[in-house]
Formats: sequence, structure tokens, C-alpha cells
Amino acid sequence: MTATPAAKPDPKPDFAILMVCTGNICRSPTADGLLRHALQRAGLADRVRVDSAGTHDYHVGDPPDRRSTAHAQRFGVDLSVLRARQVTLEDFAGFDLILAMDEGHYRQLLKLCPPPYRDRVKLYLSYAPRFGRDVPDPYYGNSDGFDIVWRMCETVTEALLIEINQRLGSK
Repeated sequence: MTATPAAKPDPKPDFAILMVCTGNICRSPTADGLLRHALQRAGLADRVRVDSAGTHDYHVGDPPDRRSTAHAQRFGVDLSVLRARQVTLEDFAGFDLILAMDEGHYRQLLKLCPPPYRDRVKLYLSYAPRFGRDVPDPYYGNSDGFDIVWRMCETVTEALLIEINQRLGSK
């Protein structure tokens, strides 16, 4: 009897992006799902890894907030496969770009981040400065908050696609 060879791991992507919010159930999974959807449509999903995480472990293993999931479904984006996780030290070396949803997350990430990787950590809205610096947390609000987050994420996704195409063009 011969042993079955282990499955080959997925090849290392050309580019990897991590979105970070507090609990990884509203803002960051919305940004994650929307970017994955856009990359799929652009034919780049096999070259770019997208993930999301939270600064806190409140919801580890949970799916995105049902309101985020329902809102995304209205636009044809499926968040159901996503599960909340907490940021790890390995993420700083494993991702080329780590995007914080607000200044509090940004400061927390910089505290955790080993010095050689600090230039990878940025504010999410640095890609759409017209919205300010912080993506508001819709968790305790009504559906209007999810609409606002969605519009911000759409704008940032467009800007990220431009940057991704530029970066991939040089590889």
C-alpha cells in the first residue's frame, strides 16, 4: 500500500491584503467580501489573497453580523464563508498591506507590529480620504450605518483595484 501524497498548498499569492476592525463581523468582512468579489470579476482572484481579522477576540469563529451579510447579498456579494478571527503576529509578515478601519485599530496594529513591517499598516480610508479617516462602526446603529459602510467600501475597493493592478503589473 502506498501513501497518498499530501495536497499541495495553494501557491503564494502575488499580493495579500488584510482588513482589520474590532470584532471582524461588520466593517472588515464587508471590505473583505467586496474586494474578493471585485477581484473575481477582474480575473485576479487567483493572484491576490484577501482576508480580514479583528483586533479583539470577541467573535472568533462567528460569521459576519447578519445585517452585514444581508446588506452584501443585496449587491450580489456573499459573506457567508467568512469567519471572524483575531489578528496574529504572523499576519504582519504574511500580508503586503494591512488596512485598519479606524485610527484606534491603526494604533493597536502599530503597537503589535514588528518594526520591519510597519510600512504595511495603513488606514483603510487613506484610499478614499474624502470620507475622513475612520469607517464608522455600524454595529449598534440602524441599517443606515451599513449603507454608509458599504459606500465607503465600494470607493476604497475601486482604489485598491487600481493599486493592485499597478503592483501586479510589475511582477
